[in-house]
Amino acid sequence: MNIYDELKERNLIAQTTNEEEIKTLINQGKAIFYIGFDPTADSLHVGHFMALCLMKRLQMAGNTPIVLVGGGTGMIGDPSGRNDLRSMMTIETIDKNVECFKKQMSNFIEFGDDKAKIVNNKDWLLDLNYVEFLRDIGTHFSVNRMLSAECYKNRMEKGLTFLEFNYMLMQAYDFYYLFMNYGCNMQFGGDDQWSNMLAGTELIRRKLGKDSHAMTINLLLNSEGNKMGKTSNGAVWLDANKTSPYDFYQYWRNVNDADVIKCLKMLTFLPLDQIKEMEKYQGEELNQAKEILAFELTKLVHGEEEGSKCKEIAKNVFSGNLSFENIPTLIIDEKELIDEKIELAEILVKSKLCTSKSDARRNIEQGGVFIDNKKETNVKYTFSKEDLLGNGKIIKKGKKNFIRVYINE
Repeated sequence: MNIYDELKERNLIAQTTNEEEIKTLINQGKAIFYIGFDPTADSLHVGHFMALCLMKRLQMAGNTPIVLVGGGTGMIGDPSGRNDLRSMMTIETIDKNVECFKKQMSNFIEFGDDKAKIVNNKDWLLDLNYVEFLRDIGTHFSVNRMLSAECYKNRMEKGLTFLEFNYMLMQAYDFYYLFMNYGCNMQFGGDDQWSNMLAGTELIRRKLGKDSHAMTINLLLNSEGNKMGKTSNGAVWLDANKTSPYDFYQYWRNVNDADVIKCLKMLTFLPLDQIKEMEKYQGEELNQAKEILAFELTKLVHGEEEGSKCKEIAKNVFSGNLSFENIPTLIIDEKELIDEKIELAEILVKSKLCTSKSDARRNIEQGGVFIDNKKETNVKYTFSKEDLLGNGKIIKKGKKNFIRVYINE
């Protein structure tokens, strides 16, 4: 099966322009494509996963990814899918986030002179002359057509700022700039980006003629990815300091039965024949598929050793065979103690087993917190320094979430 047909088989492609030409370029390894990432945080999350995996698949097939980090557009904020204005970020914050993105993306794609490239649109957007930009680019945009786009229609009732209204022009200009300077012939994005992407294709055709080779391909990146990237406790991050490898593993281990095969197809690099066999699984068998999904994705983000460790920990938790050697840890510094004591509720928050002190107290009161397998319902329970010396304590919330806590002497 060629790579383009595999993408369709994995349910990645929703719609395209110039499908036959796109198919030929991708299958021949001649696609130079970009995907944009707005640096709104200092870590990528699993909502970006589909885009990262897609870039990896296409690079493995000989195509060239361009990672476009929106250092310039990030100063405005994409109105797509938003009900309000995004908060403004400083250049310093954006630059820091961009550096974090580069490091995490290196786990998926290979950067180099003849390999993937990473570019930042602040390098060309921040130096634009506004009047020249309007005369050169703005003249090709119809306000009536722009207002009919979904990314703007959803904001019209609550108010769309002129700042955000410029976003489509700037994203279109990104594609034009990459086309002219990097030979970029394709752009990929999610459903909510379709209007902006078409605007970029149209801009190139208007400026360079109808025969210019600029194409748009629309993938289910954000519509599926953002849904996968959110939990009741917020985002699931790729940064191990924000979401531990074990929590990351558990997130995928606990996906809904209806989603596990879809996730295996879209996000893992397992052969489709193997995944099709798992489509036959029913009942408890689906847990095997979930374990495979969790291991494959943890391995991809955190490495095979960490993936195997998380798999073993989860197995021990399920069997009740907990030991100090095979569970996640939280190290408490003595400076964090007050009068050589620390509250259970505070540890639950520090370990991210709970989202806040009130959440921690609620779980304690309801009998969902255990210390060394003994239920603790006292919301004011406090550990002494001596309690946490040596092997420390094992704290568990519910059946599957736990942490070993000890003091770093």
